[in-house]
This record gives sequence, C-alpha cells and structure tokens, in this order.
Amino acid sequence: MKTITVSTRAKTVRTLLKRAQRGGLILRSPEGAEFILAEIDDFDREIELTRKNKKLMKLLDERGRQTKTLKAAEVRAQLGLK
Repeated sequence: MKTITVSTRAKTVRTLLKRAQRGGLILRSPEGAEFILAEIDDFDREIELTRKNKKLMKLLDERGRQTKTLKAAEVRAQLGLK
C-alpha cells in the first residue's frame, strides 16, 4: 500500500477526510467501483470486531465454499421482479 500526502489545496479530498474521521465512508465511483475511506485506527478496530463476529465469519466461510452462481434474470424471476 502506498501513502500519499494530501495537499491543503485539495479541498474536496480534505472534506472527505474530515467526514471519515467521524465514521468510515464508502466512496463509489461513477463506474460503480467502491472504496473504503476510514481512519486507520478505526479500520483496525473494525477488522478486529468483524473477525470476532462468529455468525458473520461462518456465513462468509459458507459463501466462500459456494460454487453455484445465478444469473440476474434467474434471481429476478425467483423474487417475482420480472
């Protein structure tokens, strides 16, 4: 991972950093890619708490073992969302 120093002139980025200090943010690009912006100490704590969540870890393990996928059209049909 690379560290980048944010210029004082980068007002939009600095605004996002201030908001991230109050609580992590998910940034979504126009193309739909998502990024996490969180203070490192908070993020480390979040990872620690997530790893201790046995139900979540079990769910993630089960999902990781799944090999079958469904097409979006199949899911819409199953949910009655044609």
